[in-house]
Amino acid sequence: MTTISKAEPERAAVTASSNPVTLEFSETIKLALPIALTQLGQIAMMTTDLALIGRLGDAAVAAAALAHTVFFVAFTIGMGLVSAVAPLAAQALGARQPRTVRRALRVGLWAALMLCVPMTLLPLFGEQILILLGQTPENARLAQKYLLGLAPGMVPALWFIAIRNFMGAVNRPEPGLWITLAATPANALLGYGLIHGHWGLPKLELLGAGIATTLVNFGMCIAALWCTYAQRPFKKFHVLGRFWRIDWPLIRALVVIGAPIAISFLLEYGLFSAAGLLMGVISTTALAAHQVALQIAAILFMVPFGIGMAATVRVGQALGRGDTNDIRRAGVVAIVLGIVFMTVMTLVVILGRFDLARLFFGAAAEGAGGTIELAAMLMMVGATFFIADGIQTVAAGALRGLSDTRIPLLLAAISYWVIGFPAAYGLAFAGGFGAVGVWIGLSIGTGLYATLLVLRFRTLTQRLEFAP
Repeated sequence: MTTISKAEPERAAVTASSNPVTLEFSETIKLALPIALTQLGQIAMMTTDLALIGRLGDAAVAAAALAHTVFFVAFTIGMGLVSAVAPLAAQALGARQPRTVRRALRVGLWAALMLCVPMTLLPLFGEQILILLGQTPENARLAQKYLLGLAPGMVPALWFIAIRNFMGAVNRPEPGLWITLAATPANALLGYGLIHGHWGLPKLELLGAGIATTLVNFGMCIAALWCTYAQRPFKKFHVLGRFWRIDWPLIRALVVIGAPIAISFLLEYGLFSAAGLLMGVISTTALAAHQVALQIAAILFMVPFGIGMAATVRVGQALGRGDTNDIRRAGVVAIVLGIVFMTVMTLVVILGRFDLARLFFGAAAEGAGGTIELAAMLMMVGATFFIADGIQTVAAGALRGLSDTRIPLLLAAISYWVIGFPAAYGLAFAGGFGAVGVWIGLSIGTGLYATLLVLRFRTLTQRLEFAP
């Protein structure tokens, strides 16, 4: 296994005859597009769930928001760890070390398995946790139903993410996209049947939405495992060979890179979760509007998140080759792509914010006029937040390609919790801005984080340039 890719000679010829910046834009888009579409497919499943749940009324939407708050605290820990598969595998590919590429995925799968018990237990106590956090007993009870359905699907979802990271690192992210495209309508149909009791299925409402997502997660994981075992170019890495052998040295490397990513994700997600809790204190209408606006933001976020994952791969491969110019070029190109996309999409959201909000309520829109109006207002306030959120995820992805995760963790703590959350709390309550004040605080924290990450990438690439 000395040959990494049959396309290397062709790529070398293209590199020699093309403008390096133009080539980098082309390669980044080629890698980022299927990754971003895969992310959009996954968020489409969540959005479909929310739209179906919206037919049950404001209380169900608010309960789903609270359930996601609890679920993603646990899920984010695992997601951060398996995210380290991408830089480890990409750097190994750039350095022409195929065995390490294989081992990177294997340790990611083991890490998810080792975390399965504590990660699955947390959602099972969601009702008690939410009541302790000041939520109403009724909202907490409804949220617990959703969590009971979601919890068993956590590990297969993490395995799918780990496999996708491996696929992207070897420049073949397309199978993850095809699997997700097949899973999205399956989730919608299964969710519709289980939520509302159609086609002979039981009417389980929020519990049904969670069960549908879990079943689809198992299906996606099985399909991805089959691709790595049987399809080219993945099967040449023999990723499932001797799976029972735990690679402790590489697991330590995964934890060193992945633990700060996980904590950074927790700090970021924790800010939005805390914002949801603040909304719950303000009113049920504020919480439902916040969830709708945040879901729109999450949809937009998926494309720059995909660009950020492509940046991790491109920067990691350049680092493995030891090419400083390619490292800098890959990061800058990815950041520019993120800025352009988010600027255009922010304008689209601003112009269509009322129609977008109505989509989540369907026939129940007439009785949710206050929620729709507030959600539209939050989307207008979030204009700067959307762009900053895109920049920070791309810049963070570029830094992960350099295995730089500890300083970004510190920057996340400062931006989100020293600046962002106090601003959101103060503007919402002391300042009297309510739900709007919460979103202004989110924008401030995210904007600061984006700025600091871009400066960090610039500093590191300058150090690499002058290193002996």
